[in-house]
Amino acid sequence: MAKEILHIDKIAAELNLKSFQIAAAINLLDDAATVPFIARYRKEATGGLDEVAIAAIRDRIGQLRELEKRRSAIINSLIERELLTAELRTKLEAAATLARLEDIYLPFRPKRRTRAAVARERGLEPLAEILFLQDDINPEAAAQSFVDPRKEIETMDQALAGARDIIAEWVSEDADARAALRSLYIEQAYLKSRVIADRQSEGVKYAEYFEREEPLKQVPSHRLLAVFRGEAEAILRVNIELPDGAAQAILLKIFIAADNAASVQVKLAIDDAIKRLLEPAMENEMRAEFKMRADREAIRIFADNLRELLLAPPLGPKDVMAIDPGFRTGCKLVCLDSGGKPQFHATIFPHGSDEQKRDAAAELKALCDKYKIKVIAIGNGTAGRETELYVRSLNLPAHISIELVDESGASVYSASAVARDEFPDYDITVRGAISIGRRLQDPLAELVKIEPESIGVGQYQHDVDKNLLRQVLDDTVISCVNAVGVDVNMASRQLLAYVSGLGPQLAKNIIAYRDEHGPYRSRAALRKVPRMGPRAFEQAAGFLRINNAANPLDGSAVHPESYHVVEKMAEDLACTVTELMSDEGLRQKIEIQKYATEKIGLPTLQDILGELARPGRDPRPPFESIKFNESVRTIEDLQIGMKLPGVVTNVTAFGAFVDIGIHLEGLIHKSQLADRYVNNPTEVIRVRQRVNVRIIGIDIERKRISLSMRDA
Repeated sequence: MAKEILHIDKIAAELNLKSFQIAAAINLLDDAATVPFIARYRKEATGGLDEVAIAAIRDRIGQLRELEKRRSAIINSLIERELLTAELRTKLEAAATLARLEDIYLPFRPKRRTRAAVARERGLEPLAEILFLQDDINPEAAAQSFVDPRKEIETMDQALAGARDIIAEWVSEDADARAALRSLYIEQAYLKSRVIADRQSEGVKYAEYFEREEPLKQVPSHRLLAVFRGEAEAILRVNIELPDGAAQAILLKIFIAADNAASVQVKLAIDDAIKRLLEPAMENEMRAEFKMRADREAIRIFADNLRELLLAPPLGPKDVMAIDPGFRTGCKLVCLDSGGKPQFHATIFPHGSDEQKRDAAAELKALCDKYKIKVIAIGNGTAGRETELYVRSLNLPAHISIELVDESGASVYSASAVARDEFPDYDITVRGAISIGRRLQDPLAELVKIEPESIGVGQYQHDVDKNLLRQVLDDTVISCVNAVGVDVNMASRQLLAYVSGLGPQLAKNIIAYRDEHGPYRSRAALRKVPRMGPRAFEQAAGFLRINNAANPLDGSAVHPESYHVVEKMAEDLACTVTELMSDEGLRQKIEIQKYATEKIGLPTLQDILGELARPGRDPRPPFESIKFNESVRTIEDLQIGMKLPGVVTNVTAFGAFVDIGIHLEGLIHKSQLADRYVNNPTEVIRVRQRVNVRIIGIDIERKRISLSMRDA
């Protein structure tokens, strides 16, 4: 318990929060409450912490508990081997980081048979101790008494070499020395990359790293990951090194106490310790440490991009014709009703012969009329722009809009078990078209069916720590799903699985119960779902919506645990809950202070009033069309200085990629972003953002386009 209190105070100091907030969040998390639930419905307990702060507390207490678990294991191991002293326990208990803890334990860790171990077996430790004292002695004379052919020590040089092996191990295992050297590496180490002989042609994409050297702490995350990928592909040789003599200088200060013959032996041992033991160990540590830093930055960028994509504006419940374009194999066409249910599918050939083009036009027009199509969604992959221009040329009724849809990941979905389970009677091409149409209707509901790594808005996502990536991306998806809320009578199993407190099995049970008993008429009916216990219902209910329910609060974000408060408000105003929700004048008469209790305070009451005004409000922005320049279809159509509209498709550490409607994305390097994004943390460029750009570079051979937002 004392340790937990220390952890709470430590986290409070690190995150600049109050200890009671940390303690409340930890207690709720330990009680299986989810991050969205705590942030939305337990504001009084946490002092209004948001999801970011709660997730940070969750992660940090997890790290500190793992540290305690490791500390306990080390102490128990030392006790079992009768090596634990009071002084050693004090040092172990004071270790604030895992690295420090392991440094202290290192001399006592069970080892393989090292050179120092062999020297000890030959009885040379006393000689090492004599030399390490650095008294004014003759080392050769001292070593002579340890010469013993029976112990394979034939000469005094062999005796001195064995003693130096022992001293080298002492130096390499000294906790303070390792800490000092670690700090030195962090501050002064260089990352060096060189091309491996005869690998230049295969590794041309790594050409800028063929001979490169820069301070490790200044290497941006994307460059570090690129260098490590080049090393993994056997294109580059990568080293992390200190400036010449830097390690020696710091270790000499720690270990050299005199200037005599004995200290010369210690200096030789220090040089050996650096080259043979410390440099490899520190390089591995720095690789791991800076790789993790780069991973975290790459994952943060990926998560930010994913959030923007998941929260992209939905078209909403409209009848849609979805087209998955293709040249030779034709375009797969699907008509969807306003709920995303397929009504009809076919293949048309708008890029074939004149007869095929005429047939495609006739069929497309007839289907638009038959299925009352409001929007045509066209995938932006191969033949996408050509198909869009073809459809626009048909002079369809003005009420039908035409939208290009980012189809990243659609092919992954269409071949997945999820798609086969959802549409067992359709082939892979039809499933892909369905996904394109549904992605326009509701991006969030459709994208949750795809592994986030396949959506295409990341940077080096295949090179980063997989467990960390999965946790952060899951957190992002969960946050988005619960922020929007889920219509329990329309949602897929995949979407429901991300709702606070549910998970895959309960989501499956909710769908099964819905299929058997029909649509849910109230939130209370969810309690009848198998395995829907009180805790799961508490966590999930506020994020599940039941539209057109008898109780209008079932379609809002007001939690059932607070229904009695709203009912009391309505009673006091002599009206119904429905009237209270529809009449702003009635709501303005509410004095929320009189409804405050110890459990339901002003933050929750203010949220309730907000929900009464806009029940079940969608936080996503309204849908907005974009139209590309019709005269630009290929890279050959581009000219330097040309100004074009575009859509940001990916944001990276070095800039942003933009779709300008020609199948190739252009890059706005961070130096070419608009002034408002430069060194301004409050203004960031986002995925799906509409931008105007200017062409500043065209490389047709390498298919690269450079863009600028300046003077665009």
